[in-house]
Amino acid sequence: MTGASKTETTSETVLAAVLESLTENKAEDVVQIDLRGKTSVCDYMVICSGRSSRQVSAIAEKLVEVLKSDCGVYAKIEGKETGDWVLIDSGDVVIHIFRPEVREFYQLEKMWVPMASGAAPTGA
Repeated sequence: MTGASKTETTSETVLAAVLESLTENKAEDVVQIDLRGKTSVCDYMVICSGRSSRQVSAIAEKLVEVLKSDCGVYAKIEGKETGDWVLIDSGDVVIHIFRPEVREFYQLEKMWVPMASGAAPTGA
């Protein structure tokens, strides 16, 4: 491997690619939660919404493609068929994409945010 600093995939580079893809694909209410040093599950968790099941599935599909092409990360994806709640596990960054009603029901942010003081909304 040559030029490791340019080609090395870190949790921060994966997070940046995730946030860019979500923005480009019109994900709503994007929240990133910094979990470094707080859990061994992942370094970052990203939670967002799509307006419909179709949009949730499309956002997830595009994101998995971006992770593979831009970061060389083969992410695991679950829930894309129904489009209510899609989980994408890219290793150091875990992404949850919800329909708004499902997101409100589970309130995943409330479970993690008190623990992670670094939670910050991103985007508009």
